Amino acid sequence: MSETPGDDTAQRHLVRLTAALFLSYLAVAMALPAIPVYVTHQLHLGNALGGLAVGIAFLSTILTRNHAGNLADQVSSKICMLRGLKLYSLASLICLVSAWAVLPPPASYGLLIVGRLLLGLGESQVLVGMISWGVGLMGTHRSGKVIALVGAGMYGAFAAGGPVGLLLLRYSGFAGLMLACTVVPLLGWWMVHTVPEVRSPTGKRESFWRILARIWRPGAAVGLQGVGFAGLGAFISLYFSSRGWPLAGFGLTCFGVGFVLVRLVCGHLPDRIGGTPVAIVSLMVEACGQYLLWIAPGPSLALVGALLTGLGCSMVFPSMGSEVVKRVPPQLRGTALGGFAAFQDLAYGATGPIAGLFADHYGYSVVFLIGGLAAVLGLGMAIAAHREGRVLASS
Repeated sequence: MSETPGDDTAQRHLVRLTAALFLSYLAVAMALPAIPVYVTHQLHLGNALGGLAVGIAFLSTILTRNHAGNLADQVSSKICMLRGLKLYSLASLICLVSAWAVLPPPASYGLLIVGRLLLGLGESQVLVGMISWGVGLMGTHRSGKVIALVGAGMYGAFAAGGPVGLLLLRYSGFAGLMLACTVVPLLGWWMVHTVPEVRSPTGKRESFWRILARIWRPGAAVGLQGVGFAGLGAFISLYFSSRGWPLAGFGLTCFGVGFVLVRLVCGHLPDRIGGTPVAIVSLMVEACGQYLLWIAPGPSLALVGALLTGLGCSMVFPSMGSEVVKRVPPQLRGTALGGFAAFQDLAYGATGPIAGLFADHYGYSVVFLIGGLAAVLGLGMAIAAHREGRVLASS
């Protein structure tokens, strides 16, 4: 078993892991606002199929989180993350092939779906591997900081990747965009392949379902939080376009700026005051942002709503994630984190197609009403998790 490195060395390693995660999520972020545009405008398919192409990657992660968790726990969190980075690149390459001009739209869409499914597998392994690897380097008592940095890397990529992806789509086409998405995860792999691994301790294993029984309330809270982000990521560009508003590419940027700002300023709070109080406040802010997007009369207030959504979403995952880490022994950490993240994946996977169907009938603004209602339900689950945590601590 590898020894945990000293604090300074561990910090440097964690920075490299976060940078690699940022690069890998650029492959997701640059494609996210472009996928529904590509499906609806270039392949001439409907909004529901555009939402499905976005959401099906998250379905793939749901089905593979247990596999990723077992890989991180029983083999190596390092191997888990490195394999995921390679899968990101392969997935984007398949999506590039889908843009081949001689293919009919159904074949192009089919290849796109294959690439998105593979992307979901890569995301599952990268995220679980990165968190497990980072917590192993830094120690369980700083798990909130690790998970906060994970989100900063992810959503920093969304802040930068949204407008970059739309620019690449405009000036180099979908194939040029996918070529860029093929390269950036390989840069991330190069950055971290020499970082030492830290294996989880050996010990008694439990079934995946018993682990889920321990963590389902924090998982439900983070999943309901994810509805707002998934709807914003998939449809905010089309929402702006449908209303003739400028600055469509900056919706994800405002979200990402708010998200990263809170992570940098408040990333220590779950470790200091506990995860559930932070999550409760965060979900209130997210709900306000989603409702503002729903009723916004113009682009300025809509961008403020996107910013508030980012501010609110920012700390829910690390706050609830730190609670999950406390509820399981170290040898189950990767599996528990995989199951925990699957709740968010479920929200991401279901929101795209379901919100797309509602958008077809009621307009794009209804997507954000759905996100606001989900955030309020998530607030209730965070309160329930807080009460459960107090009972577990006293027993």
